[in-house]
Amino acid sequence: MLDIGAQGAIASIGFDDHAPNQPGFGEALIEGLSGPYKAIPCRFLYDAHGSALFDQICGLEEYYPTRTEVGILSRHAPDIARRAGPGAQLIELGGASSLKAKILLDALERPGAYVPIDISREHLLAAVQRLHWERPDLAIHGVCADYAQPFDLPVTGAPGRRLGFFPGSTIGNLQPHEAGAFLADWARRLGPDAAMVVGVDLRKSTEVLERAYDDAQGVTAAFSKNVLARANRDLGADFDLDRFAHRARYDAERGRVEIHLESLADQTAHVLGADIALARGERIHIEDSCKYSLAGFADLARASGFEPQAVWTDPDQLFSVHYLATACRAH
Repeated sequence: MLDIGAQGAIASIGFDDHAPNQPGFGEALIEGLSGPYKAIPCRFLYDAHGSALFDQICGLEEYYPTRTEVGILSRHAPDIARRAGPGAQLIELGGASSLKAKILLDALERPGAYVPIDISREHLLAAVQRLHWERPDLAIHGVCADYAQPFDLPVTGAPGRRLGFFPGSTIGNLQPHEAGAFLADWARRLGPDAAMVVGVDLRKSTEVLERAYDDAQGVTAAFSKNVLARANRDLGADFDLDRFAHRARYDAERGRVEIHLESLADQTAHVLGADIALARGERIHIEDSCKYSLAGFADLARASGFEPQAVWTDPDQLFSVHYLATACRAH
């Protein structure tokens, strides 16, 4: 643990660096584009430029998830806090940006600790230090790790229950069977008499969903193409971005938005000495965003070892926030 905190009346802050071991961008890119089914892991969308573009997406009129979830959390944070009880330890999965966590931290009764977990070391360190300046009374312990991989949660000494927090419908980037395994793993990690708050995007009309993931201004298209621009910047590749098109299509039967980059011509790009050939019409899979019904997600959570205790939605039923308990007793 790296102790970067202060002493005395100011609460301590700490930082655990588990040095997440993941394939580098170049290795993953070549592997993902060399076979007949081409795909780039979605985590590589979020370099500095990609993150800035995603921030723009969150403010678009078409992109409802961020503002809708923030509205739900703002309205129902007191109920979440009542269920969590005093002294809760808030454990956020993907905590390099603590905007939504702040809504819960402000509502919790004497929060015992805030534990943000994120794979981006620099962003996480900045977020921990920024929040420490804003909330010097709050014990903060950052954990640089892949939250889908095994690691030990820090012992913070918080007197209340562990409260996991997984906002943004990030769980939708997993296929349902993967999401079930993920929830089961976190039910075990959080332990008995714990809870988890999960943001989940809901199934809705094709028009609303496809507009959200393919906006009129082309920001989502730029976000998708940025992964190729990143290869050009960071790896010296020569992808011609004008020869690719962003495609976002909702598969209502599977309940997911499927996002690809489509090659507009027969072409060959070069990356770190590798030749990447693409035929006209060939697609590179970027990410999926799975959507759920309220009952469907509750069933998934129940099968994963959680007991659904409460769910809140917006008036238009676009988005949902679920409170899941790991113990049999209701909170």
